[in-house]
Amino acid sequence: MKKRMITGITPSGKMTLGNYLGVVKNLIDWQDEYDLFVFIANLHAITLPQNPKQLKQNTEEIAALYLAAGLNPENVVIFKQSEVPAHSELGWLLNTQTSMGELSRMTQFKDKSQKLANKSSIPAGLFNYPTLMAADILLYEPDFVPVGVDQKQHVELARDLALRFNNKYGENFKVPEPLLTKNKIKIMDLQDPTKKMSKSSLNPKAVLYILDEPAIIRKKIASALTDSENVVRYDPENKPGVSNLMTIYALLKNTTPENIEHLWEGKNYKDFKDDVAEEIIAILEPIQKNYQEIKRSGKLETILNEGALRANRVAQKKVTKTRKKMGLN
Repeated sequence: MKKRMITGITPSGKMTLGNYLGVVKNLIDWQDEYDLFVFIANLHAITLPQNPKQLKQNTEEIAALYLAAGLNPENVVIFKQSEVPAHSELGWLLNTQTSMGELSRMTQFKDKSQKLANKSSIPAGLFNYPTLMAADILLYEPDFVPVGVDQKQHVELARDLALRFNNKYGENFKVPEPLLTKNKIKIMDLQDPTKKMSKSSLNPKAVLYILDEPAIIRKKIASALTDSENVVRYDPENKPGVSNLMTIYALLKNTTPENIEHLWEGKNYKDFKDDVAEEIIAILEPIQKNYQEIKRSGKLETILNEGALRANRVAQKKVTKTRKKMGLN
């Protein structure tokens, strides 16, 4: 019997190359090995203000890109988080089992709340969304949750809550294991390579999107921040910009930055950046073509509806059992 895995992506912006390399590419490799659940976390997106039309568009675009990149809906359960009410219900039930101290220690809450102009109007949802994330995980009894280093803290909270609930009310939740991204690699911002590339970045030059046209990709890579040395060498501490571009190229080639350093011996940054841009285009163009075909086919809604039905069957059983354990049924 296959081990189960669950993961989600927040549609707070358009899917980036970082999302593809850090999450989607791995899921494509894993989809035959695991019983895989993949959801678009649109309930998490609204912890910060969103334009409703843009949120709907981003949600559908990300779902279509998952499929375009190679996820097979016959084997993978792909769905919108908001179409499975058990996420919200279990999120609330777990909220009652979580302390404010635990939530206040969450790194992402600290980071996101500090960016808000008005500190007195920080949404409560931003503070307690880790309990919803724990519900996302525990509903499906996964064996593994693939995460980057920055998300491991949330899986640890889910594990703590599962153990706490089981000890208090009796065996109910499987305690999942975090599955860290291969090599713990992050794709960084093109204009500030000390920061992670983000869907919500306000600088369009800083982020590569999966649907960027070739001319835009070439322009963004050409303007990516490097340094004045003009030597291609992998050195994340002293050459973060160059190292970030090398990481991107290496991941696209399924190798490591150290293994490709020799490719640019005696070459300048323009040659290096041209190679990186062309490799990105070569990988993304087929995905973009598949994306357009999926949009024209009109099958996306059907796939998401079927995914929601499959997810609901699993999730509702777990939330019903949880309610009974707590004396609510």
